[in-house]
Amino acid sequence: MTDKMLSRKEGAVGWMTFNNPERHNAVSMEMWQAAERILTDFTSDPGVRVVVITGAGGKAFVSGADISKFESERASADAVEAYSQTTDRVYHLLANLPKPTIAMIRGYCIGGGTALAVCCDLRISEDVSKFAVPAAKLGLGYGLSGIARLVDLVGPSFAKEIFYTARQFTAQEALTMGLVNRVLPPAELEAYVKNYAETIAGNAPMTVNSVKRIVNEAVKDGEDRDEALCARLVKECFDSQDYIEGRRAFMEKRKPAFVGR
Repeated sequence: MTDKMLSRKEGAVGWMTFNNPERHNAVSMEMWQAAERILTDFTSDPGVRVVVITGAGGKAFVSGADISKFESERASADAVEAYSQTTDRVYHLLANLPKPTIAMIRGYCIGGGTALAVCCDLRISEDVSKFAVPAAKLGLGYGLSGIARLVDLVGPSFAKEIFYTARQFTAQEALTMGLVNRVLPPAELEAYVKNYAETIAGNAPMTVNSVKRIVNEAVKDGEDRDEALCARLVKECFDSQDYIEGRRAFMEKRKPAFVGR
């Protein structure tokens, strides 16, 4: 695996780090491929209950594609298509990961970095972070799936503003738009995210994961919602060992020990 992508498991939390700080964590094809392997591993490991995505170096979360690699990775139509298919797979994998995901954002979150963060369930950033999608300054087209995720998050008007202006937005502006959930002073960010991830990991996995899937159904148009799936997920929670454990722990005034089944 490339040293430009790092992964570790701390208890029930899996961490994936984009590790290309000299280029503000710009992402190469090799890094996207490694990210796909890491996320696939986190998905299949029942010991991982929450996934945190971040960037190394403190100056950027992810700043988009590594332009220095374009000559070797995106010089032909076939190469561009292969690159696009790989990035689309990672975005889709992250957006549909069956476990909660958190983007821990330091510094710049630009272009593909914003697209990556939007694929996560929660975004927690430094109060000095900057956000932008500069596609309109580069003449790039942006596909439906990526724009739809942004619209679901911030609404159509803010989504248009982000793309139309192509400017950098402050963390406070991002918070106002709903692009991020929380902003913290830089010195407090990592401890806060660790605590948040561990808090989520300590809750009943079947409940948390079912809510993720049901929310994904809720944002669809009414006729497209899979109501049978939602009902089944709710029933599975009530039929689980964790539901029994949760009730007993409450009555016994102790912390529950959930097992995810």
